[in-house]
Amino acid sequence: MYLETKRLILRNLTDDDFSSLYNVLADSDIMQHYPYTFDNTRVHNWILKNQERYEIFGFGLWAVVLKESGKVIGDCGVTMQNINGSIKPEIGYHIAKKYQHQGCAKEASRRVRDWTFENTPFNIIYSYMKKSNIASSATARSKGMCYVDEFNDDENEITLVYAITRNEWNNLKTNVNF
Repeated sequence: MYLETKRLILRNLTDDDFSSLYNVLADSDIMQHYPYTFDNTRVHNWILKNQERYEIFGFGLWAVVLKESGKVIGDCGVTMQNINGSIKPEIGYHIAKKYQHQGCAKEASRRVRDWTFENTPFNIIYSYMKKSNIASSATARSKGMCYVDEFNDDENEITLVYAITRNEWNNLKTNVNF
């Protein structure tokens, strides 16, 4: 897989991405809304799991790479997730702290949204996050998603669910800010 945006490249994760991904997934500030931070084994398994997803589904979380430098700054992609008891396609991402609040998550996730509607039969795509994760809620809205649900997750915290349908996405394409 190889996708481009103005500033980013999204491509399959490889074993060579371990150190860069470790710096993101082992950072407790970045992972504060995730049940845990990652150690070496979890990062290695994360890469393997996504490589397996590429083979099975044709998608997964992809490396987010700065075009300018070739530096891996995180991951972004679509995965099948259990959202309030149902398996649904979900856009997720993790971006290095240094590159947060610069539009990288928005840029990458919009490209993933477009790729998903262009290359899969899904008629709706989701993003979900802890209610306290205000930045991720804003990113979901920035890619045209609307709040559709909330539930108590396994940690007994409120999780918000956002979604966009294929029809809503098609309507966005006529918008100048698409």
